[in-house]
Amino acid sequence: MKRWWLLLGVLLMSAAQADRIKDLATVAGVRPNQLVGYGVVVGLDGSGDSSTLTSQSLVAMLSQLGVQLPPGTNLSAKNAAPVSLTATLPAFAKPGQLIDVTVSAMGSSKSLRGGTLLLSPLKGADGQVYAMAQGNILLGGAGASANGSSAQVNQLNAGRIPSGATVERQVPTPLGQGEYINLELTSTDFTTADRVVDAINRNIGAGTARAVDGRQIQVRAPSDSSRRVAFLSQIENLSVAPAAAAPRVIVNARTGSIVMNQMVTVENCAVAHGNLSVVIGTDNSVSQPGALSNGQTTPNANSTVSINADKGQLVNLPRSTRLSDVVKALNAVGATPQDLLSILQAMKAAGALRAELEII
Repeated sequence: MKRWWLLLGVLLMSAAQADRIKDLATVAGVRPNQLVGYGVVVGLDGSGDSSTLTSQSLVAMLSQLGVQLPPGTNLSAKNAAPVSLTATLPAFAKPGQLIDVTVSAMGSSKSLRGGTLLLSPLKGADGQVYAMAQGNILLGGAGASANGSSAQVNQLNAGRIPSGATVERQVPTPLGQGEYINLELTSTDFTTADRVVDAINRNIGAGTARAVDGRQIQVRAPSDSSRRVAFLSQIENLSVAPAAAAPRVIVNARTGSIVMNQMVTVENCAVAHGNLSVVIGTDNSVSQPGALSNGQTTPNANSTVSINADKGQLVNLPRSTRLSDVVKALNAVGATPQDLLSILQAMKAAGALRAELEII
């Protein structure tokens, strides 16, 4: 009987343990920004893309470099490929700072190994250029082919250029407006918000912080930038005991992965599980007529279908209040990951599973 793998995840620590505020919340406005661009990779060993898109890109690039080609020229370059570029511009990034770039093939290029990205702009959502990218591409895969046989490890159509882009434009990142800054919890929780406000007022001073809602906390901060940075450093290192997480089970139906936190419990119930399998087989044969019979050779396909149903036993799952006991109870059912999804859904519908069930 197949065993399913259960991934145990603890989403939040218990209330008896404390986290820093910097682990529970972020400062509003202090966020990264996504950049995207288009470029051409050259220097490929015959693994490029000879499509019209590549030809047009090369003609446009050469024209910018002062090389004028006759109208209608079609460059069939198997050593070049059009690529998409993505990067993350961190908060407070200054011109001249280097950031990493991810390069992904857009066309039919089989590999970007050994390629070099030519100078390409990276734009933000507002259409402005914030960085320029260029450099040699590093791949985490490997591949080889000979006489029609090939072998490949990992992905060859996407790679990275470490420190491959230079920031050219700064994104303004205000630390709050006026005399206030806002803290935003990573997850909405009224209990945690109340405890964060209490920790700040107790250590900094009464009336310093107030909760706007279950996610946002408004904090009175110094107006001087240097003092405000020191003030934020003091706040983010305060310890807060977050509220216990709600019981939750997350199931990835595609991979069979299951993650549950420590608050999941199971009530006493009985579960019966049986496996149903359908097997289809085909026997291909050829009907060969006798000599001088003027008959024709005819292929025949004989298919057989069989259905096997395993008898499922009724398994009693006792009430479990600890995560380890829940795991033992579910393992006792002996279901595959695909079967376990329907079992958890049935237990949830019957009120035996005390958790929120999410399928991704």
